[in-house]
Amino acid sequence: MGPHKNLTVWQKSMDLVRKVYQATTQYPKSETYGLVSQMRRCVVSIPSNIAEGYGRGSNADLVHFLYIALGSSNEIETQIIISKDLSYIDETEATQLETLNDEVMKMLNFLIFKRTHQVPQFSQS
Repeated sequence: MGPHKNLTVWQKSMDLVRKVYQATTQYPKSETYGLVSQMRRCVVSIPSNIAEGYGRGSNADLVHFLYIALGSSNEIETQIIISKDLSYIDETEATQLETLNDEVMKMLNFLIFKRTHQVPQFSQS
């Protein structure tokens, strides 16, 4: 078992994957190859990049992949807002997704800081 599976951030990002997949099952068929596909690829990228970073041999590689995961987390944040604005999800579901994603972002920011002693350039305020 890889060390990434023990990380709370990886586990929470896997929860986010499941919740986004569940939410997007209700989207219009016209979005299957648009927003649904984009959201699913994006959210899967978060735990995947955490795992890949931890599977590499160097701290620099780990930080690189954590930054990619953080970028995907920022991307899914935007896609959740778009989904809410288009009424594909309701306010409650959007808030739940945003809250879980915010937790993931904060944990990624912390891990990056812990490894670099620098606040990520595009961190949350």
